[in-house]
Amino acid sequence: MTEIDIEKENKAIAQEYKELLRISYQTLTTDDKKLIRKAFDVAVEAHKDQRRKSGEAYIFHPIAVAKIVASEIGLGATSIAAALLHDVVEDTPTTVKDIERMFNPKVAQLVEGLTKISIVQKDMNVSMQAENFRKMLLTLYDDVRVILIKIADRLHNMQTMESMDDHKQVKIASETLYIYAPLAHRLGLYNIKTKLEDLGLKYTEPAIYNDIVSKIKETKEQQDAYIKDISDVLKASLDAEGIDYIIKGRPKSIYSIRRKMKAQNVSFDEVYDKFALRIVYKSDAHDEKFIAWKIYSIVTDHYRPSPSRLRDWISSPKSTGYEALHITVMGPKGRWVEVQVRSERMDEIAEKGYAAHYKYKNGATEEGGLDVWLNLLREALENPETNAIDFVEDFKMNLYSKEIYIFTPKGDIKSLPKGATSLDFAFSIHSEIGIKTRGTRVNGKLVPLNYELKSGDQVEIITSPNQKPTANWLDYVTTSRAKNKIRNVLNENTKKIAEEGKEVLTRKLKHLKVTMNEGVINELVNFFHLKTSLDLFYRVGIGTIDNQQLKDFAAQKSNTLINFFKSKIKRTGGNTADTDIHRPVLNSNYDMLVFGKEQDKLDYKLSTCCNPIPGDQVFGFVTINEGIKVHKKDCPNAISLQSNYAYRIMPAKWIDSSQQEFKAILNITGMDTIGLTNELTKVISNNMNVNIQSISLSGDAGLFKGQLTVIVQNITILKKLIDNIKKIDGIDRVTRVYKN
Repeated sequence: MTEIDIEKENKAIAQEYKELLRISYQTLTTDDKKLIRKAFDVAVEAHKDQRRKSGEAYIFHPIAVAKIVASEIGLGATSIAAALLHDVVEDTPTTVKDIERMFNPKVAQLVEGLTKISIVQKDMNVSMQAENFRKMLLTLYDDVRVILIKIADRLHNMQTMESMDDHKQVKIASETLYIYAPLAHRLGLYNIKTKLEDLGLKYTEPAIYNDIVSKIKETKEQQDAYIKDISDVLKASLDAEGIDYIIKGRPKSIYSIRRKMKAQNVSFDEVYDKFALRIVYKSDAHDEKFIAWKIYSIVTDHYRPSPSRLRDWISSPKSTGYEALHITVMGPKGRWVEVQVRSERMDEIAEKGYAAHYKYKNGATEEGGLDVWLNLLREALENPETNAIDFVEDFKMNLYSKEIYIFTPKGDIKSLPKGATSLDFAFSIHSEIGIKTRGTRVNGKLVPLNYELKSGDQVEIITSPNQKPTANWLDYVTTSRAKNKIRNVLNENTKKIAEEGKEVLTRKLKHLKVTMNEGVINELVNFFHLKTSLDLFYRVGIGTIDNQQLKDFAAQKSNTLINFFKSKIKRTGGNTADTDIHRPVLNSNYDMLVFGKEQDKLDYKLSTCCNPIPGDQVFGFVTINEGIKVHKKDCPNAISLQSNYAYRIMPAKWIDSSQQEFKAILNITGMDTIGLTNELTKVISNNMNVNIQSISLSGDAGLFKGQLTVIVQNITILKKLIDNIKKIDGIDRVTRVYKN
């Protein structure tokens, strides 16, 4: 580069810096400006020898990110400084400790969080993406501003990707659509979300993107004239009412037009609501709602509204903080037009999310305001045992889903993702209420726990101190909060049973003259083809491993001669499969396939087109000649089978047979003595791992009759229960009924 070029570049850098201070959303004090200046100087020095792929000085990137943070997200000096320094630790010898010494712990903490994310990004491939996303979110434990600055960084990278290789562009764009756009949406950053989605489409489906862009340009004059017609009509009435406002015509984003074309299977010309009209009015806090409905009244005086498409987010704001009235009206030439009504305050919150929200809320600063977000996101990270891909899918569903509004019995309102159930609602109030939920009433009627809620439902939760979640509950909920809580309780229950199983195992082995130690536990785990000692103790606890099997183990252990020959055979390459064939195979978590809501065990064949294996997501297909054939949900033939033969599809899933629960009905007869009922219920409730589904007892002329329906995990537990009931004084017979 010539001296003239360098001088030109330095001038441009200085110009960018001035622009950064000018556009800052928050009022900057003298100290703030000093902090930003210092961060700017350190960043310029650190990156002085670096250039981007496009050839421009690298420092333009951190400045651009800081400008997005300052104006579009609306964060303050600490975040602007961190944005300027976000690549310094990663790309130069400067350390986080140096940053802390030069600035303050807050700036250092943000830079460290951003550095952690960058390291994660570098070694990302498809299989690791979900796990790395989870790690990235863990940085939120420190400060939610890390993710806000990261979104700004991602936006600028998306805006400057032209000089990258095609495959890198597609990878980064896909990741943006998969993770960053939903996050921006959930954080209330609608402007940034729209830009990320449009840029994502530009690189993942360039031909479609360019086609829509050129068509929008072609029809722009027409659209402008149409918007002007409506605006002129409304302006006269709004002016007459003395409202202070501006009207903006806003085309729908390229991505949302593409989504409509795809969802409705229509061409560009057939998408009618390609633009919206936004009326932004000035108002003090007291009159804000009144003026919004006044504008609604004016709009609907001129144009007929669609009652089903009125969205009132002023009375019930979205959980992102978004407030507005959306009215869809029939405009001139028989075309639907969306009119958005917002006050200036609402408009700022829609553009900048929570940074603006807290500006209006008791003058709180960015320092404390975003804690609400931290708590929401922390909850999603609570359960480290979840499979990473499930975690991302759950998390995304809760980020991007449309909201429904549900009333509590007292009339308070709660928002939940669309598709949430009455059990989700119980967990949204409090996890302890969710865990103890026995039943739910919606609009005064008892409904199942998996009842899908609709906006406006009033829900009452009925709890019981004895209630505890079962594995089926995971199928009854959709929110990640509820799933995580249920999984935690189920894991605790498994551990509790395993502890009891360990004691039982110690006792039984002692009886067989085997001392339990680490070596013996490992031998048992191998003998029963299990994975961990927890699996072993759990299965002993629920009775899947019985006395005979333990005797077999003890006999095999003591018979050293057989062991010697076995090892000889193994060493000479003999086949030992036959010796193992009669052993109970208990190792697989998914070792049984069940069908339908009732989880019936039916005969089936595995299809050869996709070869499902235990644990895969599957469905059953009823064939004409070959009975039920099982296919993977992502089988190449799945879409065709599901669309053409929906009536022959059966829900199916792999389950862990040791976790499976069965229903058993017992008839009990005896002599009707005082306290018998009390004694009977005490015995049942003291029997671990037995849930009562129904109980009916009656006495007649000294004779006692009862019928008991229980849910148990296996026959061992049921036998133990029957034996205990028989021991009650006055009970004559206990018989099992084999049909309902």
